[in-house]
Amino acid sequence: MHDYVIVGAGTAGCVLAARLSAAGASVALLECGPPDRRPEVRVPAAFPRLFGTEYDWAYTTESQDGLGGRALYWPRGRTLGGSSAVNAQIWTRGHPADYDDWDVPGWSHKELLPCFERAEKGAVRLEALRSPHPSTADFLRACARDGMLPLAEGEGCGPVRVTQHRGRRWSSADAYLRPALGRPGLTLLTGADVRRVVLREGRASGVEYLTADGGLRYAEARREVVVAAGAVGSPVLLMRSGIGDPDGLEDVAVPLPEVGRGLLDHLMVPLVFGPGERAERIRPSSNNAEALAFLRSSAGAEAPDLEFLWMPVPFLDHGRAAPGTGCTLAVVLLRPGSAGRITLEGGEPRIDPGYLADPADLRVLLSGVRRAHRLLDDPDLAAWAGEPLTPAARSASESAVRLGAETLYHPVGTCRIGPVVDERLRVHGVRGLRVADVSVCPAIPRAHTQAAAVVVGERAVDLILEESLEDP
Repeated sequence: MHDYVIVGAGTAGCVLAARLSAAGASVALLECGPPDRRPEVRVPAAFPRLFGTEYDWAYTTESQDGLGGRALYWPRGRTLGGSSAVNAQIWTRGHPADYDDWDVPGWSHKELLPCFERAEKGAVRLEALRSPHPSTADFLRACARDGMLPLAEGEGCGPVRVTQHRGRRWSSADAYLRPALGRPGLTLLTGADVRRVVLREGRASGVEYLTADGGLRYAEARREVVVAAGAVGSPVLLMRSGIGDPDGLEDVAVPLPEVGRGLLDHLMVPLVFGPGERAERIRPSSNNAEALAFLRSSAGAEAPDLEFLWMPVPFLDHGRAAPGTGCTLAVVLLRPGSAGRITLEGGEPRIDPGYLADPADLRVLLSGVRRAHRLLDDPDLAAWAGEPLTPAARSASESAVRLGAETLYHPVGTCRIGPVVDERLRVHGVRGLRVADVSVCPAIPRAHTQAAAVVVGERAVDLILEESLEDP
């Protein structure tokens, strides 16, 4: 028996385990994947080599009508640190309006700012890239000549800040979990496939999980079960436990129709080019995506709705193609109007992001692709771009967007604050059960979501500890 059973040692789960155990609680942290021992975890530029391995859930979406009937590959981290162990390490807070627009007590930008600062000044290591590619400076100069200001408050252009320490990846497991592993109150189990939350008389009493050898075990929670399995895993676990839409579940314990709904993701249109007049390989300490710009598609946009992401590599097939020289300018839809859904089939997820179902999303992306082409006409930047290798690199057309768009790996929203959990992240209708990861986001931040995941974990611990003091 433990005070808290946490499902998922991902970006947020590591925060929860470390801070709750530091407060003196006994914690069981259950992770389905293996320990993060492969050397590719540490080498920043090597993260694509983890895709499709045991470190990756390697999901596939349903065929997307908005993308010409294509089904997209969705890598998600399946190891200690979760997706922070297999990502491009970018740390961006987002725009202040991202959190203010949620209109949720306790979750405004001002109220979350101490959580961001605590993470950034504490466990999280943030660095500038040690050896940025020379094209990255040219990209930023081109952005400045195009009228973009230096990055501030989630708008403008600048080099990325990355979760690295001395040129090596610094995942949430490195930042939070490893320093906590020696505590007697913290138990870490890898290879623990949690199948359901056990409910007794309206309360979450613990979880059932399969061990690596196929045995069924039970971990009991004296105080709470905290689900931190991500935007796919968290709704799936709730639904397996009978918490969800009655129309889609065989056995319903708690009817919550919005579980799995509200799925949002950043759609990316990559303009990929082979080597140009200038060509140079990146260094291993590169994260592959070295600079970015947050911009507005029109004067009427209330905040940035597009991102440009500069990669001094030809980023093809999620970076799994043979390495070479070239470049990628990715156009990212920051505030999609299209929402999707995760449902359950045979106990496993069916993922339908509903990409480009809202016609406004296509209009914004097309404007971004056209502006990206204009930016690439800058003489300094054009020297790095050779043969166009993707549809949108050849043309700023609707078909090019539909045939070339891919995920930027930022799904959120499937256990949203409001219809699924309350503002303290407690699941409606169940005592002793919380969700604490980016699945609780009511809207997607205009940012890479690693920072938001850490901050949700930080905020969740604050809420849990407040309640434990009130009810010891």
